Amino acid sequence: MVQPTTTASAWPDEPVPLSLDTAPVPAYGSGSLADLLPTLAAGLGVPGFEARIAELAPADRVCVFLIDGLGWEQVKAHPAEAPFLASLLDSSRGGTGRPLTSGFPATTATSLASVGTGLPPGSHGLTGYTVRDPDTGELMNQLRWRPWTAPHVWQPYPTVFQLADAAGVHTAQVSSPAFQDTPLTKVALSGGTFHGRLSGEERMDFAARQLAAADRSLVYTYYSEVDGAGHRFGVDSDAWRGQLMHADQLVQRLAEQLPARSALYVTADHGMVDIPFDEESRIDFDEDWELRAGVALLGGEGRARHVYAVPGAEADVLAVWREVLGDRFWVAGRDEAIDAGWFGPRIDERVLGRIGDVVAAAHDDVALTASLAEPHESAMAGMHGSMTPAEQLVPLLEVRT
Repeated sequence: MVQPTTTASAWPDEPVPLSLDTAPVPAYGSGSLADLLPTLAAGLGVPGFEARIAELAPADRVCVFLIDGLGWEQVKAHPAEAPFLASLLDSSRGGTGRPLTSGFPATTATSLASVGTGLPPGSHGLTGYTVRDPDTGELMNQLRWRPWTAPHVWQPYPTVFQLADAAGVHTAQVSSPAFQDTPLTKVALSGGTFHGRLSGEERMDFAARQLAAADRSLVYTYYSEVDGAGHRFGVDSDAWRGQLMHADQLVQRLAEQLPARSALYVTADHGMVDIPFDEESRIDFDEDWELRAGVALLGGEGRARHVYAVPGAEADVLAVWREVLGDRFWVAGRDEAIDAGWFGPRIDERVLGRIGDVVAAAHDDVALTASLAEPHESAMAGMHGSMTPAEQLVPLLEVRT
């Protein structure tokens, strides 16, 4: 009896790696967080700036209220908890009803630096949650600034706030006193006067007074607790919804106090996704010998990884990561990620070595954790960092007087 011939079609299909062409690259230069303050500064007459977000009309007094972790998709999905924010959705991006993109990776240190400097990550250099310092070979946590590194060597560009202040615009930041002297504040948000206020209500009231303090004003204020609740409990939790409700009330409180000739812009640094607590959704690097092979350092965070290979192993690490993770992550070599524009249109020489030999950005609701090296981060319910719409898209809601 002749045995049937086994053909390739008789076997299950191998997972097909995601094409890098399908990664939704941030809209650097026309619709990203890095374009916001240069556009506002141009409207205030600050020399050297031009309007990059064409839809925004100038105003004499401008306030940017950044709510950490409040993505565009989360606002749209929760009109009952955030009725005031939801009522402003059509105002986003100058009345187009469209969001901005945060930039890659969609994480706080990177996004705040993009906001404050008006530069994409490839220029300001804060290219992830943790990245390798090429001078020391160590991982540098750019949110917590550990180990300590000279701030203005790490990020040498002036902020838009500094340039606006030098041009005679009344410039102020109103935030938690805990942030006043942090290195991240110094390199990303300094310029003018910092005013520390503990409660969200105090910040809203004081921000309104700072707006009214001069004929030309640029004020920045910030609220972090929406992000905190999302990390701890997830964006599908009562705790997160409670924080969203409070943020909604804060925005309305500030909007009702705006002086004449003002524009309030409500935005965020990133959105967030909930990652299920199962082995399929949380791949543990510390327990996976295949992914660890040839890797000297693992940087970034669960949904946006920088992978630094042992010298000479770069090609092998890229091949293995693409084979193991490529159907759930966009997996790129350093040059591929740069050429695709993930970090912006150009990369400063000092920044090049901070980018991983391999860069992996999550496509599915999955995270690459490191349970031993990063126990706190690995236990988070909500995560962010990648280029999916839930993480990448942020609102630019507008109230004008």
